[in-house]
Amino acid sequence: MEVFELTNNIGKIDSKFRYIILAAKRTRQLQAGARPALTIQSKKFTRIAQEEVTSGLVKYDIVEEATKPSKKRSPKEAKEGKVH
Repeated sequence: MEVFELTNNIGKIDSKFRYIILAAKRTRQLQAGARPALTIQSKKFTRIAQEEVTSGLVKYDIVEEATKPSKKRSPKEAKEGKVH
């Protein structure tokens, strides 16, 4: 069995966690019937997805999470211990 060294193969991805998320999402796309962007020896969707991410063939955007305004409790609610 081939051992995949994550630290050496994440390509231009800035984080190993982002790499894993991208590869997992791409694996699901391949399982759902998407065509592979490259041809490799392996027929396993996970390995194909890893190679695509490492090669820079999987495009992604980093979206900043919007901050929600905090709901202030009235003094009465705070005193009674109510939670929204």
